[in-house]
Amino acid sequence: MARMTTPARAPIGHEDDPALREWVVAQAVAGIAPEQVLAALCERGLAQQAAIEYVEQVLRGHVESHARDNGLPLPATVPAPIDSNGPSALVVEGRKVHVLASLLHPRVVVFGGFLSNAECDELVATARPRLRRSSTLDLQTGEDTAHEHRTSQGMAFQRGQTPLCARIERRIATLLDWPVENGEGLQVLRYGVGAEYRPHYDYFDPAFPGTAATLRRGGQRVASLVMYLNTPARGGATVFPDAHFEAAAVKGNAVFFSYDRPHPVTASLHGGAPVLEGEKWIATKWLRAGRHD
Repeated sequence: MARMTTPARAPIGHEDDPALREWVVAQAVAGIAPEQVLAALCERGLAQQAAIEYVEQVLRGHVESHARDNGLPLPATVPAPIDSNGPSALVVEGRKVHVLASLLHPRVVVFGGFLSNAECDELVATARPRLRRSSTLDLQTGEDTAHEHRTSQGMAFQRGQTPLCARIERRIATLLDWPVENGEGLQVLRYGVGAEYRPHYDYFDPAFPGTAATLRRGGQRVASLVMYLNTPARGGATVFPDAHFEAAAVKGNAVFFSYDRPHPVTASLHGGAPVLEGEKWIATKWLRAGRHD
């Protein structure tokens, strides 16, 4: 267990004190819980809100400085559904949603009971007649094309296309504290036995020529929410290779993950593991930095 140290001796409130800033960064690197850091600052006389703002400012500056020094993209604001060591259950638009797992890097949160059985069944029934071979965005051309790494069938709703879509999108916006208009429409996918989506990133790589046109419609993707519409008999987990973590595909559950910049440093590499028995249905919601039209 990481050992809590004491703040630097410089007076609290001296925002340019390098020793105090270095102490805040050192606590974060050591994995000290944020509430412990805040408690130590408050014991030195800083008001709680002022301590929160100070820690956020210091850590944001540290991350931005690290990015500039290492030639990385600057981090952006991303959806944040829960704090570290937060509540185990949330009431979202009248529905109780459980927090089953939470990783800080990559930022991954698994939610239990995000959708009801009836909502899952209705999405599947509505999407089934419209399924086609799934495509991915070709960033060389900016067009959707079939890809050998994605062996599912799928379809996409327009945002708010049905009352159910609109209700789920409001729930997502409330849970993630992110505007409805900053989201793409729901995409429903079906994976049969052997179907998979090999590990990939959801952000748009700025190195490709087709990215610029895509970014004009809402900016960069910053987070994803994968909702499970059924429970496969075996297989079909969502895997995060960099974290050695997988989220089981359980009907009604959802896995959220964010990525604050279009770069592998986010460790947001993920994939849909092969379905080994039965089938897997999911609905995916991608969140953009700005309004997506």
